[in-house]
Amino acid sequence: MITPGKTIGIFGGGQLGRMTGIAARKMGYSVHIFEPAANCPAGHIADREINASYEDKEALKDFIQQIDVLTYEFENIPSATIEFAAEHRPLHPSSSVLFTCQNREREKLFLRANNIPHADFEIVTSEEELEAAVGKIGTPCVLKTADFGYDGKGQIKLSSEDKDFGKIWAQFSAPKAVLEKWVQFDLELSVICARNSKGEQCTFPVSENIHTNHILDLSIVPARISEHVTKEAETLALQIANQLDVVGLIAVEMFLTKEGKIIVNELAPRPHNSGHYSFDACVTSQFEQHVRSVCDLPLGSTELLEPNVMVNILGDAWHAGEPDWAKLLEDPKVKLHLYGKAQARPGRKMGHFCVMDKSLETALHKAQQYRNLITSTP
Repeated sequence: MITPGKTIGIFGGGQLGRMTGIAARKMGYSVHIFEPAANCPAGHIADREINASYEDKEALKDFIQQIDVLTYEFENIPSATIEFAAEHRPLHPSSSVLFTCQNREREKLFLRANNIPHADFEIVTSEEELEAAVGKIGTPCVLKTADFGYDGKGQIKLSSEDKDFGKIWAQFSAPKAVLEKWVQFDLELSVICARNSKGEQCTFPVSENIHTNHILDLSIVPARISEHVTKEAETLALQIANQLDVVGLIAVEMFLTKEGKIIVNELAPRPHNSGHYSFDACVTSQFEQHVRSVCDLPLGSTELLEPNVMVNILGDAWHAGEPDWAKLLEDPKVKLHLYGKAQARPGRKMGHFCVMDKSLETALHKAQQYRNLITSTP
């Protein structure tokens, strides 16, 4: 057990590290951040920030010597770095969990091996294999890089008109890819599951997610789904956490098909954008729960205090200068979270706000109004 007063190290300095650090410091932990880029969002609240390459062994040694437990806020960390760190300090979730989840091929093979519902897929490494895979899976389908993809990056949709596989593969410019069958879905859902080393685990309320241009726009909690679908989604998340032997958090993104079936899409072994609502709307936030899990403390209650709608704030909102935060905060049930990023760029996640109300419909209506308020062109 890593008790309050000790030091948590976090690989990555983005908003997830920032909010995890805020939760950790509230509980009495020190927080050290390892992040290549200076002036990172997590560094603003950290006791110590090291800016160095993930391949810098001396900087890694210095970082590791001063922490008691290590976690991470994103998956794209070199495996050699993770293995080196895990030899010297407890790392949660483990390097094996990260190894599975940081690569689409390994992730999909894990789902297949464990009979977890997923979209049909084929692994392709050449123009010829791509053509054969499209012939087997059919169109529409999605070609995704095996590594380094998020927010819709590293993937393209193929239709029946796409026949020049040589050109497609050359433009895709990746050595290996996953070709997935296109899923006709009614809703996108996610479940965040927490688990500690004793095997104690629990889920957060199921979130209904709406994406715009492949980036999460709104998270609606509780999801507008039946009790049966809710239970199935939670059970799948718990099953995945157990089979991977997760210590920490894992976010399970899912599709609810038009036939009422759940299909698992992606896994993320860390706090997740779709769980940001929990900072304000749950007894225990996903960030505090992550700290509890990786430090092997008892898990907190994930009870939802009130229906909630979370809205991502992208850099587009700064098109005419600083958005009118005061106008947004005129509603006393709006909670604003800005991440401290120095530069606002279109499509970049700069913050979020949450709207709570006893009526989910009212919260959703207000959230949409307020989103338009800060993003509309004058």
